[in-house]
Amino acid sequence: FSAVAAGRAQVQQEPSAETTEGTGISISCSHPTIQITDFIHWYRQLPGRGPAFIALALKGSKDVQDPPGRLSVAADRRSSALWLARPRRGDAVVYYCALGD
Repeated sequence: FSAVAAGRAQVQQEPSAETTEGTGISISCSHPTIQITDFIHWYRQLPGRGPAFIALALKGSKDVQDPPGRLSVAADRRSSALWLARPRRGDAVVYYCALGD
């Protein structure tokens, strides 16, 4: 299982992360210049498809349905992480985080 991460200039992500099928993995995103009104958006992109929305958050943490997992935002909001609880082969796609309204 391999997940590739990418992001725009305001955010930084590790280029890739690996795990085995069924073993949870955390995909992190750093956004040190986040503004007070910015939401943190997460998307994933399957091959040949456009980006698909996963979740957004302002603070704290929340459960994510598809893929199953959890989105957590650090207390200072300068980073966030998407936890994939039981990744499958089909979850080995590109994950993006972005800041915005």
